[in-house]
Amino acid sequence: QVQLQESGPGLVKPSQTLSLTCTVSGGSITTNFYYWSWIRQPPGKGLEWIGCIAASGSTYYSPSLKSRTSISRDTSNNQFSLQLSSVTPEDTAVYYCARATDVGGISSSDYWGQGTQVTVSS
Repeated sequence: QVQLQESGPGLVKPSQTLSLTCTVSGGSITTNFYYWSWIRQPPGKGLEWIGCIAASGSTYYSPSLKSRTSISRDTSNNQFSLQLSSVTPEDTAVYYCARATDVGGISSSDYWGQGTQVTVSS
């Protein structure tokens, strides 16, 4: 059973960088044909795909967020991370990490973290 767990600060000030880490157990983030993804859900809205990192290390980002997004990984600790810069209150959301079988996949995500609330506020 693959398990994912998000961690990071729950409160970020406007203009600062949101940083989250996903720790994966029960499976390797270098396993081929999987995309390790970040997805968020603002209050009262639907799920939004942010980006992902492939087993090869290649990264892919939502066009609407690409300029502010960076996804990286630490293979020795089986972790991947999200950095979202220049945040505003509109970035307030529950943030999830997930394992997907294609780029941009939400429906194709078979394993999810429990989600972590991140609030952008001064």
